[in-house]
Amino acid sequence: MISKETFELVTKFRDERNWKQFHNPKDLAISVNLEASELLEIFQWSGDDLFCTDKLDRIKEELADTVNYCILLADACNIDLDTIIREKVAKNAVKYPVDKAFGNKEKYTELKDISRNK
Repeated sequence: MISKETFELVTKFRDERNWKQFHNPKDLAISVNLEASELLEIFQWSGDDLFCTDKLDRIKEELADTVNYCILLADACNIDLDTIIREKVAKNAVKYPVDKAFGNKEKYTELKDISRNK
């Protein structure tokens, strides 16, 4: 999870520049999407190189930008990231039970009972 120190580092950076006034939920959500698109662009046309290891520095930069905007959006909406992540994982555990989802990429609505070989 994001540590309290990291969360505070991101919000302090914003506050030192008096940018909170510009950080409404709509604009932050747009910024999350824009940064995520820049992350996705790194992989565009990568062919068989699914991991783009030669572009790891760029991946780190864009991933950090995306996560930073997520932190700022959570702050603007007074949302606790640890809580919503735990809640979402619990919800997904119901939608994707291990006995149906193990090794299966199908959407939860398409899952069928499977038996695992141990």
